Amino acid sequence: MSPLSQLISNEDATPLVVALVEDDRLLREEIEVHLNAHGYEVHAVNSAAALDDLLTQVAVDLYILDLGLPGESGLSLSRRLRTQMPHSGIVIMTARVALYDRIAGYQDGGADIYLTKPVAPDELVLVLRSLARRLLPSKAAKAWSLSLRDRMLFSPQSAQAVRLTFREKKLLTALIQAKDGTLESWALCDLFGSTENAPPMSKHTLEELVGRLRKKLKSTHGEIAEGAIKSVWGVGYQLCITIVLK
Repeated sequence: MSPLSQLISNEDATPLVVALVEDDRLLREEIEVHLNAHGYEVHAVNSAAALDDLLTQVAVDLYILDLGLPGESGLSLSRRLRTQMPHSGIVIMTARVALYDRIAGYQDGGADIYLTKPVAPDELVLVLRSLARRLLPSKAAKAWSLSLRDRMLFSPQSAQAVRLTFREKKLLTALIQAKDGTLESWALCDLFGSTENAPPMSKHTLEELVGRLRKKLKSTHGEIAEGAIKSVWGVGYQLCITIVLK
């Protein structure tokens, strides 16, 4: 066993969820197999649009992004992810080696790490572990957490958990992923209609849903949940607490 392989195998890794966005099928499959072998739960897709679909179902910790993607570019995707989910780890992995591209990746895309292909698979594993050690402990200490599978919401300051309905979970998930945690009322109404093969939810029904969720949070978490979801006049709703999807 090589020293590098021994280092990887000797370090206990916390199970993490990785989204790999790479349009080269063979490379995508190779990376997915290697990261799976080292304990990561990997979801591999070929475009930003496919990642958006994935994020409605899966909570992701770390992202690996190619820059040359079909449709929305990897740089635009990285910028959007950094804005929407500032605590996530983002690795750009690309064949673009120019200094201009590197600067854009860090400055415009908000990437944590910029790697140029070809990247040794074992090096990628160590990069992800180093990034996770830096980012995830601080994130867990300050943020609420939402279990998508169990529909349970935990605050950072209380052992009590809130059991959410399907609609409450979907509402929070949409706000978590929105820019600045804010979505227009019409967008939320359309979201519920499109996922349930029904007409869009009425604005009145949406108001009732938000009201019930606010009361549920306040009844279990008191002042720390005060103002968790704010009404934005003429727009819709804003999520004012940090929630990590798990």
